[in-house]
Amino acid sequence: MTRPSVSIITLGCARNEVDSEELAAELAEDGWDLVDDPAGADTVLVNTCGFIDAAKRDSIDTVLAASDLPGKVVAVGCLAERYGEQLAQSLPEADAVLGFDAYPELPSALRTLLAGGQLGAHTPRDRRGLQPSAPTDRSADLAVLPGHVGMRRRLSDGPVASVKLASGCDRRCTFCAIPSFRGSFVSRRPTDVVNEVAWLVGQGVLEVNLVSENSTSYGKDFGDLRLLESLLVDLADTPGLERVRVAYLQPAEMRPDLVSIIGATVGVAPYFDLSFQHASPAVLRRMRRFGGSQDFLRLIDQIRDVNPAAAIRSNFIVGFPGEAPADIDVLIDFLQRAQLDAIGVFGYSDEQGTEAATFSDHVDADEIDLRVEALASVAEDVMSARAANRIGESVRVLVEAGKTQFQGPEDGSTQLLGSATGPVAVARIVASEGADLIAEIVS
Repeated sequence: MTRPSVSIITLGCARNEVDSEELAAELAEDGWDLVDDPAGADTVLVNTCGFIDAAKRDSIDTVLAASDLPGKVVAVGCLAERYGEQLAQSLPEADAVLGFDAYPELPSALRTLLAGGQLGAHTPRDRRGLQPSAPTDRSADLAVLPGHVGMRRRLSDGPVASVKLASGCDRRCTFCAIPSFRGSFVSRRPTDVVNEVAWLVGQGVLEVNLVSENSTSYGKDFGDLRLLESLLVDLADTPGLERVRVAYLQPAEMRPDLVSIIGATVGVAPYFDLSFQHASPAVLRRMRRFGGSQDFLRLIDQIRDVNPAAAIRSNFIVGFPGEAPADIDVLIDFLQRAQLDAIGVFGYSDEQGTEAATFSDHVDADEIDLRVEALASVAEDVMSARAANRIGESVRVLVEAGKTQFQGPEDGSTQLLGSATGPVAVARIVASEGADLIAEIVS
């Protein structure tokens, strides 16, 4: 009997990449062949992103392109979970639109589709009330993470891999719809994370990137708000692991011990991925977030007191409803004073079902574009200056990935001069080009 084949296309964030590898493991276990070329697959599985307008368009375009291929096309992931039936009606080119609840039975669903059957489109629902609020509510067979299958099969052989730390978010930022389709915050058990990291190291992984919607909340549903600190220390001791990196840190939840552990623990990348979003207190309050320029600068000072070389990255939303020119001035001043290593700038767009979409004082779209352009220019100058300031520093570079301990998956890269004798090279930074580094191997 011919084995069915599937090709998985992953869009969006690192969490989606992990989801795809879990789905790949489930399908392989059921007897499916995983193929790289979508044109040669019986089924093309598009793991979509539903975060911002550009990501949604990219997801839809990818489904449309896949519909021109011979195989069946199935949309899964955040866009499918969020819009379900609505997406299926507006995108008939997709043979099926499936939400997170379909993941545990995905192989049989796809077999039904290949046999000529029909699959009902996912019906969206607000996931915030679907997960248990405490560990005592969890049964052994309860899938506490939306779409989490549990198995995993790597879809790449690179030295860097992501691991899900948690899923969902309990914050209610006015611009964000993620909690409605990813659910309330639920931590994975530390032993599950430790075991998965050990398995990845056995697969040749040298760096693990811990991801979630809000990593600083890890453990709160276990009654331990310091669980991330102890987990990082445990993971740093994993034999064969070069370093562990943690992403998506909420500035308002940073703690002195966490700053110290990330900044000064051998085996933990001294890298702070802080979700600032803006620097103007007035805009941040409208976003229903805490802090402002002065608070953030104090946090940055704390980090650099622990480790002056520590890297800091963040993303910023420009053109939020009610944002005034003076707020942009505050943000520009903050970027110039903060000297961040990596900066992402995004123009605001309404997200269906969010509070911000109902605000009356929207900024004109053309004005948002101008503000994005201005901030992006400042960001480029800041990142270039920060990279230039690293000249002379000693770094450990993952040779295949071209990444130092100061560079996350979405940041700049490092070009090595000299011949490496292993997967990790000790080098000295000798030059920079924009946010990228050039380093000479010294050992």
